Amino acid sequence: MRLTPPLTALAFIASTAAHADPFQTGLAELDVPNDAGRQLEGYLWYPTDAAEGAQEYHGNAVWTGITAAADAPIADGTFPLVVLSHGMYGNAMNQSWLASALAEQGYIVAAISHPGTSTWLRDADDARMLWERPKDVSRVIDHLTGDPMIATQIDETRIYMGGHSLGGFTAALLAGARFEADQLEAICADDPGDLICGIFKGWDVAQTVQDIAQMEADLSDPRISKVAVFDLGGTQTLTSESLGTIEASLMVMGAPKGDHDINLDIESRAFAAMMPSGGTYLEPASLSHFDFLGVCKPDALAILQEEEPDDMFVCFDGTSERAADHAMILDAALAFFAQDE
Repeated sequence: MRLTPPLTALAFIASTAAHADPFQTGLAELDVPNDAGRQLEGYLWYPTDAAEGAQEYHGNAVWTGITAAADAPIADGTFPLVVLSHGMYGNAMNQSWLASALAEQGYIVAAISHPGTSTWLRDADDARMLWERPKDVSRVIDHLTGDPMIATQIDETRIYMGGHSLGGFTAALLAGARFEADQLEAICADDPGDLICGIFKGWDVAQTVQDIAQMEADLSDPRISKVAVFDLGGTQTLTSESLGTIEASLMVMGAPKGDHDINLDIESRAFAAMMPSGGTYLEPASLSHFDFLGVCKPDALAILQEEEPDDMFVCFDGTSERAADHAMILDAALAFFAQDE
């Protein structure tokens, strides 16, 4: 394990070589059907040489969008695949900024909205079946690597993942971490007001024998060789034994700035302390939990104050400061995904 203190992390990231964008961003809708009824919908970002037809997507009065060419032809060649997993009640557009930036650097990127725990999909049964989140990601990989329209352009030796917050927990399970129901019960017995206790108990996660078996199963996907974990929650429900034996390469980023409920000492820092040697932990001092979301527009706070005052926190320091953090996160991700290639 390589623990990188905050100032060293900034120096490491700032030293990453500047990169030109060799491609434009292509954008397509992603639909992964399922006979069992768990339909997955999201987006696919990919490299394209198309110079015309680009316009703004995934923006609104609050969020800055991306520039992409919808349904443009994919560039020639084979490319790594990165699957992104959003946080609690987020959606497939949350890391559109990162997906687009990766596409411009030669990555195919996919993200879906997880049923039960996404912005517009909050069915209680879907939320309870939290084990389906990592399975969603595996299904996306199955779908794309089996789709004759794009499969030949995916380098199946370079399948990676990134997850933010609850998506980081999802990423950890896919890397080989194992959930332990007894640990959740111990957390709730010790501190019923704990963030993870409140969320998981509120969703009835692992409250029956059948559900415990599903949650404690091996949910890893050995096809995913590199996993970026962005300010995750839920570390204390994962066994130290499983964290110590993860074989995928790991990069963990903790976000120390701001007043939010994620305690790094029991989350990202604890995860980093238990992961195998060779993993990288970064904790840039300027980074807050919601800096992994998009850049907010200048009027965003005023709009949120009027329309959704309880959600204003997502745009604190969310304009130029967040854009600078995005550049830092992107450089760290690119350096990590390019390691040993």
